[in-house]
Amino acid sequence: MDYPWATRFGELAREAKIVLSVHAPIAGFMGHIERDKKQRMAVGMLDHSAGIAKAAGAELVVFHPGFLLGRDRAGTIASVSEQLEELRARLEGKDRAVPFGVEVMGRVNDFGSLDDVIAIAGRCGWVRPVLDFAHMHATSDGAFTDTAPFAAALEAADAVLEPKAPFHIHFSDIAFANRNETKHLPYGEGTLRADPLRKALRRFKRPATVISESPDLKSTQAIRAALSASPSTRASRSSASAASSSRPRSRRN
Repeated sequence: MDYPWATRFGELAREAKIVLSVHAPIAGFMGHIERDKKQRMAVGMLDHSAGIAKAAGAELVVFHPGFLLGRDRAGTIASVSEQLEELRARLEGKDRAVPFGVEVMGRVNDFGSLDDVIAIAGRCGWVRPVLDFAHMHATSDGAFTDTAPFAAALEAADAVLEPKAPFHIHFSDIAFANRNETKHLPYGEGTLRADPLRKALRRFKRPATVISESPDLKSTQAIRAALSASPSTRASRSSASAASSSRPRSRRN
């Protein structure tokens, strides 16, 4: 995507009332041990992503936190944060210092847990945590089945987010093995549901952007319906469903 294309795309998105975010290339991560060609390429990728976000009017740039590379978590967090601050100075010089969002990852022993992401965001005030609940469901061995774990994750993010910044959330049903993600699933085929997320979000005054990473449109629509349902709507739907179950059903091919 070049800058004129991004500018026009952003204009059309705003006309359609669509909020944009940019996901940086996977190789665009900070915390490299050596300031070598790979590190310079990663900086370039994040720099370009920030330029695209500025041109399109995107809400933030999402990036992956990187790797341990043989270090402990404290050392990795310090390295990632240091290189992010260097990146920030570069972006400010180009007038493209947009907010960044660091994503929670989906493999239990890799760098990028919720605690890692919160620590980075806490050190870099312009970096926001991106809560990927599918990833957290996988690494917790399927623990996100009621409101409490959703609320705890949102509370941790709320503590490091600047005022009025929305929660940025990725959501889909997920398959996992040995506390590692394997693939996104159509909604309903796994055990992650959006209803507890809706209940947890209502405990906070902060707005939220929820990105569906589902593999099909039907799943995305189901997640949106679950997140936007009110208690009265859900009650009326349940009553209607119970009433219709006693009636004969017709089928049209």
